[in-house]
Amino acid sequence: MDLNAFVGEWTTEATHPAVPGTVVRGEAVFEWLEGERFLILRARNEHPDFPDSISVIGTVDERIAMYYFDSRGVHRVYEMSLSQGVWKLWRDAPGFSQRFTGTFAEDGNTITGLFTLSRDDSTWDDDLEITYRRPS
Repeated sequence: MDLNAFVGEWTTEATHPAVPGTVVRGEAVFEWLEGERFLILRARNEHPDFPDSISVIGTVDERIAMYYFDSRGVHRVYEMSLSQGVWKLWRDAPGFSQRFTGTFAEDGNTITGLFTLSRDDSTWDDDLEITYRRPS
């Protein structure tokens, strides 16, 4: 998996069912930690109801994982894959399982993604929809 596809600055636009009709703008920066073994993601949002976050991505126990921490004090661990321009994150947690699929545009400068959420471990609902764009 070549995590270099993420490296750089991105603008973000997100929508969420909790705030219908609202587009939340922000920014995300992916950068290597010295040694290039872990990728750091810092994300900021312009809406007060959306948390800012920092994530650490790297190989843990022979799998790719993303450790997520946000300004609410929430922390989560996701498994991750990146293959043929499709970025996936997933976590199974009783009452709050999540899946994310993001697709890179052919030029690599846009990622269009959607989180889905399951509160009962069987029904999945659309949750956060997000688009990452590299500034021109």
